[in-house]
Amino acid sequence: MTVSINLKRIIDDSYSIQIGPLPEITYDGKVAILTNPKVAGFHLQTLLSRLKAKEVYIITIPDGEQYKTLETIEFVLDRMFDHRLNRKSLLVAFGGGVIGDMGGFTASLYNRGIDFIQIPTTLLSQVDASVGGKTGVNNRFGKNLIGAFHQPRAVYIDPSFLKTLPSREFGAGVAEIVKMAVTFNAPFFEWLEQNDLREDDNLLIAIQKAVETKAAVVEEDEKEQGLRAALNYGHTFGHVIENETKYETYLHGESVAIGMVMANTLACEAGLMSHEEALRVKALLGRYDLPLTYPIQDVEKFYQTFFLDKKSADSAITFILPRGIGGVEITDNIEASTVKKILTMFQGVVA
Repeated sequence: MTVSINLKRIIDDSYSIQIGPLPEITYDGKVAILTNPKVAGFHLQTLLSRLKAKEVYIITIPDGEQYKTLETIEFVLDRMFDHRLNRKSLLVAFGGGVIGDMGGFTASLYNRGIDFIQIPTTLLSQVDASVGGKTGVNNRFGKNLIGAFHQPRAVYIDPSFLKTLPSREFGAGVAEIVKMAVTFNAPFFEWLEQNDLREDDNLLIAIQKAVETKAAVVEEDEKEQGLRAALNYGHTFGHVIENETKYETYLHGESVAIGMVMANTLACEAGLMSHEEALRVKALLGRYDLPLTYPIQDVEKFYQTFFLDKKSADSAITFILPRGIGGVEITDNIEASTVKKILTMFQGVVA
């Protein structure tokens, strides 16, 4: 005997991404704002002045990638239960990429899923992390290995929040902008070479172009079955660096910048990118004081950690490599000896 459950249906998870001054947000129900003390100190009053709801609760968690854990998620869930939120309640993720990832993941879990919105306050989260519905936390095996796809109801990107951003955090966001230009948009990369993102008008243009690129990719491949994996350019190497340094030495975007340099070196070895193009990418990253190398201590250990990457399967490691500037190759056909040759080039270098 066979019993079938027909669950074929169309779910519309579309949402808008608004770039500009934070609008008034009205919600007919309970709202919980997830943030950290640093963001709250700078910007919470601005958000509260724009938010109109029946009840508003503030949940703060420590600032830093090292707190992006299941233990922190449980703490947030407990506070949501304390405030008696229900399925019609709203969670607002107000902060950088860590807050956004954990806010979205918590929203996907609470009462089996409630709505949330993203209000990103760092450049990295505005151009990348807040868009696309990828949520999750880290564990000892690697970055974002526990999580869910849970799309926000809306994303509000207000560049004025970036006025209080430290220079390192700004550079980390630039790395994600460069990532998207290298893999998908050669004219945008050339524009980045010619314009300084520290100027407000240029920054606004860059944010818009990066968000448009990310949105187009997510529309094509929401659950990262193909094309969306290309947005992980620099991340395969970068995630290993973050894991080895316990998320304390580098910001995420800084690890991605180093990862892009490593990926470009591998792409040159594979004949996908010229050395001149690799130097152009390196020069653009260096302009924003991003780290460009990492002293690998143990090549074999570094190599084995690749297998914990979400894109890898069984014995095949998936690498995202630039095909020149403006193109990308997703491949699992790179020989182990070739990869280890590249890793050896970074062994013991001075960071």
